Amino acid sequence: MGRRSATGRIGIADVAIKAGVSHATVSRVMNGNFTVDVDIAARVRAAAAELKYQPNPVGRSLALGKTDTIGIVVPDLANPTFQAILRGLSMAAAQDGYRVLIADSSEVPSEEAILAGEARRRCDGLVLCAPRMSDAELQEIAPSLQPLVLINRPAPAGSPPSLMVDYRQGIEDVAAHLRDLGHRKLLFLAGPPTSASNAQRLVGLAEFLADHPDTELQHLAGGSSFEAGHEAADAVISSGATGVIAFNDLVAMGLLSGLHERGIRVPDDVSVTGFDDIPFARYTTPPLTTAAVPITDLGRQAWQRMLGLIRGEANPTSASTFQPQLEIRGSTGPAPA
Repeated sequence: MGRRSATGRIGIADVAIKAGVSHATVSRVMNGNFTVDVDIAARVRAAAAELKYQPNPVGRSLALGKTDTIGIVVPDLANPTFQAILRGLSMAAAQDGYRVLIADSSEVPSEEAILAGEARRRCDGLVLCAPRMSDAELQEIAPSLQPLVLINRPAPAGSPPSLMVDYRQGIEDVAAHLRDLGHRKLLFLAGPPTSASNAQRLVGLAEFLADHPDTELQHLAGGSSFEAGHEAADAVISSGATGVIAFNDLVAMGLLSGLHERGIRVPDDVSVTGFDDIPFARYTTPPLTTAAVPITDLGRQAWQRMLGLIRGEANPTSASTFQPQLEIRGSTGPAPA
């Protein structure tokens, strides 16, 4: 039997001595290189089996130039929407033998490019989920991140695959629902100013107002967190709006809490809507009316696009758009007289 290494682990050197071949030959056989003579390859495999040799996965990854890992950069991992996307991505990737490395930019756009570059160097591909960086910066760094898949962001020049939600139409459907209930004074609790999906919501609301000039819409700076919605409660009450469109479900939930603490009844005094339909949305008091997005499926679809790129498929689907569905629950009702 060949000698063991200093660590006690059987290595390539041991197999090479046992089989009477070079280290490089053992490496080629273990990595599935079919250019090695059939008889020599059989001898190497027999030696490896007798010595109970287990390839070092890190060394194998370096030899093959692949890690069987992909990275995902999210703006806020505390947000259940991004958790659901990550879950869909991770479960789908695992079925193909891949792991997912996660980086959280904590809603700091200046950190995203750095995190993306570091993650890509450790992985076979990268998913950028709702990146907050500018269009110019995204276009500049996208070529160095390939293979790259975008979620909730239009693709820059070079067209990496992107998965988009139709936030424009989704927010119009929410506003139309409130108008149908008699609300004519609406308020939009806006999301992060660097969010591409917030920009699309603004476009949708502008189109809604153009079609319904009898409806008033105020804008209030908010954010994407529960705390942002909670802190906006006093401003919402002062606005006199009877229908509130929150940037997402977390903001809407924070607002529900803040209004309850101040004795404001939902939906009797004011109606509140969210966006995304995260798992908790149906369990608030009252249950939250929201635009439901198939967020877990976004993650699964992102993996299918990434796998196509990794495998070198010539024309992976470049862009897909998901249509939100209005879920009407107890947080919206007729406008107060």
